[in-house]
Amino acid sequence: MLSDRPAGTKDYPNGHYLMPDTNALLNAMDLFEQTSAFYDVIILQTVLEELRNRSLPLYNRLIGLTKSEEKRFYVFFNEFRLETHVLRKSGESINDRNDRAIRYAAKWYSEHLQQAAGENGQNRKCPTVIVLSDDKDSLRKAEAESITASSLRAYVSQLDDADRLLDMLSASRSEKDIKSKGGENIYAEYYSRSKINTGIKAGTLHQGIFNVSTYNYLEGTVHVPAFEKSLIILGRDNSNRAVSGDVVVIELLPQSQWKAPSSKVVDEEAVNRNENADTEGGENVFTEQERRALQEEVKKVHGKAVEGRPQPTAKVVGIVKRNWRQYVGHIDGGSGDAAKQGRKQQTVFLVPMDKRIPRIRIRTRQTGELLGKRILVTIDTWDRDSRYPVGHFVRSLGDLETKGAETEALLLEYDVQYRPFPKAVLDCLPPEGRSWRVPPNKDSPGWKDRADLRDLLICSIDPPGCQDIDDALHARTLPNGNVEVGVHIADVSHFVKPSNAMDSEAAMRGTTVYLVDKRIDMLPMLLGTDLCSLKPSVERYAFSTIWELDPSTADTISVKFTKSVIASREAFAYEQAQLRIDDASQIDPLTTSMRTLLSLSRKLRAKRIAAGALNLASPEVRIQATTDSETSDPADVQTKQHLPTMSLVEEFMLLANISVARRIHSAFPATALLRRHGAPPRTNFDELSNQLSVKKGLSLDPSSSKALADSLDRCTDPHNPFFNTLVRILATRCMMSAEYFPAFAAAEPEFRHYGLATDIYTHFTSPIRRYADLVAHRQLAAAIGYEAVHASLNSKAKAEAVCKNINVRHRNAQLAGRASV
Repeated sequence: MLSDRPAGTKDYPNGHYLMPDTNALLNAMDLFEQTSAFYDVIILQTVLEELRNRSLPLYNRLIGLTKSEEKRFYVFFNEFRLETHVLRKSGESINDRNDRAIRYAAKWYSEHLQQAAGENGQNRKCPTVIVLSDDKDSLRKAEAESITASSLRAYVSQLDDADRLLDMLSASRSEKDIKSKGGENIYAEYYSRSKINTGIKAGTLHQGIFNVSTYNYLEGTVHVPAFEKSLIILGRDNSNRAVSGDVVVIELLPQSQWKAPSSKVVDEEAVNRNENADTEGGENVFTEQERRALQEEVKKVHGKAVEGRPQPTAKVVGIVKRNWRQYVGHIDGGSGDAAKQGRKQQTVFLVPMDKRIPRIRIRTRQTGELLGKRILVTIDTWDRDSRYPVGHFVRSLGDLETKGAETEALLLEYDVQYRPFPKAVLDCLPPEGRSWRVPPNKDSPGWKDRADLRDLLICSIDPPGCQDIDDALHARTLPNGNVEVGVHIADVSHFVKPSNAMDSEAAMRGTTVYLVDKRIDMLPMLLGTDLCSLKPSVERYAFSTIWELDPSTADTISVKFTKSVIASREAFAYEQAQLRIDDASQIDPLTTSMRTLLSLSRKLRAKRIAAGALNLASPEVRIQATTDSETSDPADVQTKQHLPTMSLVEEFMLLANISVARRIHSAFPATALLRRHGAPPRTNFDELSNQLSVKKGLSLDPSSSKALADSLDRCTDPHNPFFNTLVRILATRCMMSAEYFPAFAAAEPEFRHYGLATDIYTHFTSPIRRYADLVAHRQLAAAIGYEAVHASLNSKAKAEAVCKNINVRHRNAQLAGRASV
């Protein structure tokens, strides 16, 4: 709800309500999210719908503001009210009609407030309704119609924090860039849409994602379906204002301009900021026949590429979709004058943390304050006459190289959702809080259709200090001589119901993110480290997968799935479990069951390796932190010792994931959430194979996962025991990334997980920290008839959207974790 006494300003001492038009929100969403200003905002239905059509990310940010009780953003459904609905006039454009609807609603709202104040007998003057717009024509018409309106710049200029807020305005055309001599264009004009469509259809133009090298900002690649290998984009001219991640349209350059990829590390910070790195001359003109012949030549060269041989190059001729985001960086100290007096705007360069992103030119009144700070900026535009993209300041994160600023910068760079859980999410937690317990009475609804497994000798084995215990295991010998093995997974889906606020938040976060010194949870700590965590000597809800296995071969005789209640006996760290297993004096039933599990896990692993499963794991490191609870600063780095108990847990988690994948696919053949790992193209290994052959006389055979695994085993150097590990690490870089996908999105032969050598796979065993596992739990619960099928489980669109998001979140979490070391 809007405040009945909104804040006033110098120009509006009686208080005011803001009514932004669509362009104001498109250009200045960062401003509206500020906590120092922009309260009591009326969002018209006309604007909300127009923003949704123009920019879905900004629309979602605005929806977040409308849910904030503090900011007081109120949605007024002007299109549904007789008093404020306007009809489109003959010959009137939709934009003009919407602009008129905004002015009409503002006028009615202002008159309505005055009328309401009069009826209530209030003596004080009514707050002013201010239309915010940067459209000069709209402002002129508003003035003619006696409607209070203001440009964003004029409104912000009168606020207390004007200097900082003005820096956050999107750059206007007059401020965008320092022009080149004579106002000449630096970059080529993009092809027209019709020319692009014709070229793509003819096969002379190609569409793909532009990726810039981490080691050389002047070299990028674009992978297109027409060719085996990615095409190289060299220099600023050829990249033509594309930013890493943009979806671009490219055209091949003539063969005379093909070049070998650079082996040099080129950092933009080390290069003169005004230097044009491109040396190519004017535009070359091809005939259509020459362009088509060039496509065939690319295929020939890609088929017999040799190290150092010139490779096909291309240039960007169009942008299909910008992938601009907010960027973290620091001000280049040589690009501004901190000693200048006053608050005059200066043009400075932001040097992004991400080396693939070009410098961003911003104008600021805060040069002195921002030098030596980590800051956040947004790109607004990149015109042909600007050597660099132009953006605006969003906020400062703190001093460079301080722990708080650098950690937040890392989280922002990798788009990790790290804000505290909102109240709506916390309201979904059990009201009993930490006092919640499994009901003692089995007639309670919580016990419905659950197996009572509290008498089993169940334990968990995890890394040291693990608090979010997802999984536990048990093994016991059956009367027929076979072995019963159970994997018991925290029943997170009991607490997180589909489509509630907590589920939406978990779906957005996608995964828990582990940094060196902190963890950003997918779920509130009460669930993750307490109510769901399978802690010892505490009854907990679980989802159990129970097999009957042949003890001599570890072959599966039968498998069943059930919701359960368990009471874990012990929570072992890997080292503790290993010591217990190795201690011959320990002959208690729990230790004996762990030995049984270890024996079976070795048989399972041997079968996987024989089937072609890859062992590409690189040495893991453990960061030792200081004992100072205030800082937890890293103090030492140690290589983790691989223990048999690690493989024990891994093998049974893999078996559970495979078993669940088969079950949910049979129940949901179209929407089962699965995980696949595609076979890498042979060409991915060309460089590594060539280096091994030339320098070591070794061969690599990537024809199948089995052939690759066997050839990796032969890549050894008796004088360097680390050599084989190094080769495996490099082989990992040649692999495709594993990905989540809904079953309908691929044919069954494409379900295969290349690295694990299994025909089907999913993630089920870590629902506390992975949203994919939570979805698999819901699908399995429905598959075994434990609960009704929720509508979302059968929605292809929902399944596809979930997979797309969690693939991104999973990748970002990995990168953030590595970058924090």
